[in-house]
Amino acid sequence: MDKKFITQAKKPHLLTRVWNNYPELLQNENTMLSVPSIERIIGEVFAPGRFYHYIINFADSTIYNHHEDLLKIHGLNKYPVHLKEIIDLIHPDDLEFVMEAERMCMAKMIEINASNRLSELKFSYCFRMRTFKGNYELFHHQSLHTYRDESGRILQAINIHTNIEHITHQNSYTVLISGINGREDFHQMQWQKDDNITAPIPVHFTKREVEIITYIAKGYSAGKISERLNISEETVRTHRKNILRKANCKNCSELIKMAFEWGYL
Repeated sequence: MDKKFITQAKKPHLLTRVWNNYPELLQNENTMLSVPSIERIIGEVFAPGRFYHYIINFADSTIYNHHEDLLKIHGLNKYPVHLKEIIDLIHPDDLEFVMEAERMCMAKMIEINASNRLSELKFSYCFRMRTFKGNYELFHHQSLHTYRDESGRILQAINIHTNIEHITHQNSYTVLISGINGREDFHQMQWQKDDNITAPIPVHFTKREVEIITYIAKGYSAGKISERLNISEETVRTHRKNILRKANCKNCSELIKMAFEWGYL
């Protein structure tokens, strides 16, 4: 089988080295696609800081429908039109991790046979990007697949980048695949560049506690969390109290910082 995928990429980039190995997951034929409902999709992610989004067409790695803050955050004069222009903003020392993070996501999708529910999964990890200040700051990357063909292969995705430098400078090098739209998938994968270095072991949270941490990060009140999870407000407060105790955090701000550093967000 011909393993090549991005045969029509207008500006080749390093991620094609990963994507080329997964033709069963990614579509490489140009197709006219409509713009998805950005408001609905953003409702499934959280952005505790300045963020922007853009849509990527996997057939040729072009990007479009950019959020206006992309220009301000990175100090650009015009919107990028090729994914390579976004990748060029990433810190050179983080590129190896970004490639491995993409490989982990693709491999995990095949392992869990996710081709028929790609639109119900969110992929996230962190890396440093160049900002308008001329320095590099930590960003949280979230990706949701918005269109797929009849075979389940990905046609289009929306990427959301949030500056989290004000929350933490520490990259956990964790890759997370989590469910959206009511799905409870939670797959956490750890990357270590040096096998001799042991990654810190985070506090173990239950699946319900992870759900509540995610809603806390979104800024939801106990009342709103209880509505989303169909549990009482008192139960939410009890969970929140137990989560803070487990994490040894004084408040939710400290909890969000630790959750990023442990790779739960």
